[in-house]
Amino acid sequence: MKSNSSENKNTDNKTEKKSIAGGPIFVFLLIITILLNIFSWVIPGFSDIYSAKIFPIWVNTYGRFTSKFPFSVGEFMIIAGLIWLVMILFSKWIRRHTIRLLIIIALVMTLNCFVNYHTTPISDTYENSKLKDGTKREFTIAELTELRDEIVNICNQMSTEVPRNENGEFSYDEQEMKETAREAMSALGERFPKLSGYYVTPKQLVFSGFMSQQYMQGYFFPFSMEANYNDIMYITNKPFTMCHELAHTKSYIFEDEANFLAYLACINSDDIFFRYSGYLGVLNYVNNAFYANVSKEEYLSHVKISDQVKKDNVFLTEENWKKVEESSPLDTETVKKAADTFVDTTLKVNGVNDGKASYDRVVELMLLEYFIQTS
Repeated sequence: MKSNSSENKNTDNKTEKKSIAGGPIFVFLLIITILLNIFSWVIPGFSDIYSAKIFPIWVNTYGRFTSKFPFSVGEFMIIAGLIWLVMILFSKWIRRHTIRLLIIIALVMTLNCFVNYHTTPISDTYENSKLKDGTKREFTIAELTELRDEIVNICNQMSTEVPRNENGEFSYDEQEMKETAREAMSALGERFPKLSGYYVTPKQLVFSGFMSQQYMQGYFFPFSMEANYNDIMYITNKPFTMCHELAHTKSYIFEDEANFLAYLACINSDDIFFRYSGYLGVLNYVNNAFYANVSKEEYLSHVKISDQVKKDNVFLTEENWKKVEESSPLDTETVKKAADTFVDTTLKVNGVNDGKASYDRVVELMLLEYFIQTS
């Protein structure tokens, strides 16, 4: 009996070690994951070829599959992940298979996200975007001022033209908005080939209140290849956000580039509400950049943002903010700090040195578009 017990223990130990190691298949997947990340960092052009030729396969297959679900699959994957973490404390099977799960997560994140961080930036595709010595073209304060005043004037004008009901509120069928967002992005495919082809359907998040506490308008879930948006944010944010998240599903993973493509898609749409959303989506970036580079007196001497635009350019209404605060057990400031740290760290790990501040680089792309592309 003693001898048999010892044999059984040895067998159990071997089984557990094999499970922890993940087995040959998972070791192979781990090696593939590591190699893909190394290649994307050190081989020039590797990520460009991958994003143009391989990445669309995942969108056309996996993305097409998850689009059939009326809810955000990624959101429920996160819930499942949290349950898994809790069960690690109670289940030996869960503990044994955690390494396997982590390998799969690393592979999916690499295929659907990490490799795309090393593609050629959109800014490098503009002619004359660099000087003869290879340094970036610098724009003057005068050029920034011209762009800012142009955007403000357009917003002020459009705020008086965009359709509203008798109460001055906007009304837009959300299903129609999703289709218009897909069409607007697809229309850019002629200029940006990677934007051609099949588009997933944007989906609202069930836990939009929690997203609001993070001050997040949308989220791209690499695990489910989904473009998700905050359903309780003010309606003027939705077209721009849908287009922004759809850009991520087309391998444009940089936040400034997704902002820029959303801006282009919206302002070139036939739909006036989309055009208005597009200009509002970049207004704060341009206005803040202008404010940071001139004196207060200079800022106040330029065209002012109208009161109507200020009312339209909000993240959440006061009523919705109140609902979010009352329904959440967590403090918004704490949630926001944690979310900012997570996003900032994720971006820096993937080579975006300025982290969350990279969102603001959309202004540089807009200047290139305004003064180089259109000249």
